[in-house]
Amino acid sequence: MDAITIQILRNKIASLVDEMHYHFYRSGYSTIIRESRDFSCVVLDRTGRLIVSPPMFFHAPVYRHLVGRILQVYGGKDGGAGEIREGDVFVSNHPYEGGIPHVSDMAFVAPVFANGEIVAFTGTLAHKADIGGMVPGSTSANATEIFQEGLLIPPIRIRDAGVALPDIERLMLANSRQPELVKGDVHAQIAVTEMGATRVKELCERFGADIVTGAFAAILRGSADELRAAIARLPAGAASAEGLLDSDGVVLDKPIKLAVTITIAGDRAKFDFSNSDPQAKGPVNLRPSMVEACVFYSLIGSLGPNLHFNDGMRDAVQFVYAPRTITNAEAPAAVSSYQMVNLKLVDVILEALAHFNPARATANAGASSALSIAWSKARPGQSNMQYEILGSAYGGGNGHDGASATACHLSNLHVTPIEILESEYPCRINRFDLLPDTGGAGRWRGGLSMAREYELLEDAVVIRRYDKAKFPPSGVDGGKPGGGARFTIRLGTEQEYVTPSSGRYEMKAGDRFLLQTAGGGGYGDPAQRGGKSVASDVSEGYVTRDGAQTFYQRKTN
Repeated sequence: MDAITIQILRNKIASLVDEMHYHFYRSGYSTIIRESRDFSCVVLDRTGRLIVSPPMFFHAPVYRHLVGRILQVYGGKDGGAGEIREGDVFVSNHPYEGGIPHVSDMAFVAPVFANGEIVAFTGTLAHKADIGGMVPGSTSANATEIFQEGLLIPPIRIRDAGVALPDIERLMLANSRQPELVKGDVHAQIAVTEMGATRVKELCERFGADIVTGAFAAILRGSADELRAAIARLPAGAASAEGLLDSDGVVLDKPIKLAVTITIAGDRAKFDFSNSDPQAKGPVNLRPSMVEACVFYSLIGSLGPNLHFNDGMRDAVQFVYAPRTITNAEAPAAVSSYQMVNLKLVDVILEALAHFNPARATANAGASSALSIAWSKARPGQSNMQYEILGSAYGGGNGHDGASATACHLSNLHVTPIEILESEYPCRINRFDLLPDTGGAGRWRGGLSMAREYELLEDAVVIRRYDKAKFPPSGVDGGKPGGGARFTIRLGTEQEYVTPSSGRYEMKAGDRFLLQTAGGGGYGDPAQRGGKSVASDVSEGYVTRDGAQTFYQRKTN
């Protein structure tokens, strides 16, 4: 097949992914979809292999696991369609049977048929406002088994040859505290998934199904070849790294170790996670799909941003796990706090990869964190479930400072604007700013922590999930750690309290709390940071005058 046709079809699929993403974002009912944009839309080949990566990268490896299970259950033994029919839509939120990140994420996939055979799938994956479980919002900070995290849906049909199966939807909504939000998001998600399938079918009619599937295969081979060539340029050998999570949210005095050993041999890389701690009692366990996301993200970041991720890259990478470990948990281990674990694992993988390509080394980043508030009384016409995803800061790297107040690694999520929060929920945001001196000092400074102070206007249950309080993001090559994360509740009262970890807190109207994300680590010796850069940091408010003298031994006027 000629390269021009392949590139045209790659661009067609990329544009379709963007179109699906736009329509879902504009159709979402919950702030999780229309503000945080916690979702992905994809096009897959006939076996479930991703063709073009979505903006939310960490969802990218999930679909192969989900479609693989659908084909196993419903597909023909000869590799044909079996019981799968045109117009079918399948749904799942099962981390163990579908490879989904956690129970609150729900995926929908639809087959694309041409000449009576499956030629592709389209899919979407999105967080739901509530799917049951032990706490409002479902994402518990201290669940000890997956059954406490919500209704589990193995891969099953929700559309049968184009006919809706309303009993499935009724079952889902009966288990939700927010049925209207979930219903709206589900309908939008199914519509976008079906729209994607229609568009791919139109491509098959325009170009020919054999041309489209041939282009898919060529795109997958191309990414595999790109990655193998990049790996082959690395020095052969092995490197190991490890890092610690503050706790699992249940056993608060026990940190959790994440460990990797990377071996480079020729044009292949092996990632061995066997030395990671046993699976945890709390909800910080990972399924292999999430570990894969961390590995491929880190490889692209370390080897070169121009690499095109798709599932073809799997041909160049080997994964090794030990059973019942934090990176390869087995049911019924809880998984709802997976994302902060992902980000710590990325730190660990990047540290090991820096051995092979020091020029692309970077200090530890802050972390992703989540806040959910179940209000006792909602604003008129609004939901009583508030859910936010909060970023933090990147670490410094060779030749650049870390970014502040942004989503770190993997997700590309958005922070919910203050105007949305105050107009839709009974809360007031008294403060939203960067904290000086929280970016790790270095030749290249880490990004700063951000802080938000909330005032509750009604009684509420507040659930906060976060990491990097006990073990702040570390620097590299002489750089200093970034500021640690904090969560302080009941500000200005005798009950003011800095929480030790993620948790659930019942609070009253008038209570205030302050969340502070972690700052990025610094890169290189702080003494090598130029005087103009330090002076600029002080003038911009990133570093205080005392901080300039303490961290950089520089006096400023």
